[in-house]
Amino acid sequence: MFFKLPDWLRYDIQHFWERTNVNVREWINSHPRIIIGITTISMLVLFVIVIYMLIPERTIQVEEYGKEWFYDLNTGELFAAKSDLIPPIEAPSGPLSNGEPAGVRAYVFSYSDEPNERNRFIGFLEMPDPNFKLDSFDSRLSGAQRWGQGKLICKPEDNKWVLANSQEGQAILQEFFQPNEKGEVAHYCPPE
Repeated sequence: MFFKLPDWLRYDIQHFWERTNVNVREWINSHPRIIIGITTISMLVLFVIVIYMLIPERTIQVEEYGKEWFYDLNTGELFAAKSDLIPPIEAPSGPLSNGEPAGVRAYVFSYSDEPNERNRFIGFLEMPDPNFKLDSFDSRLSGAQRWGQGKLICKPEDNKWVLANSQEGQAILQEFFQPNEKGEVAHYCPPE
């Protein structure tokens, strides 16, 4: 069953449309330049939108470094190695006392725009979680959460390794990524 308008309402709508329709037609006929101008502007706007939609989206260039910082757990010193190496790697001082490699990835930062050795600092250390199984990788997580899966992190002065996506790991990252007392945010310093 269809909805039916009352007769009085249909009559009012029809009467209004007849009055308006005649007035609109008369106005259009008496102002052709305005109608042509509106049509031209509408076509230009449509043309600009179509061109904008056809321009490919710019991709963000991520700078990849050939080398990364690593930290020697025996000496507490930084050293540079190829970025495709997965820690722990062999360190200049040799293996740990248990025979495992002593090199773990180090994230080195600075508040200075032109950092030197004096104003660089180690934010945190990273190595893979030996208990992480690749089949437990959750691809539904955001990029930052996905980064933390299967990784252990710790502060350089601390020897307690925690999961990067655990509460303790997130506390390390949040503490580190907070602006300093001058309001400056630390930025990554790649090795030369």
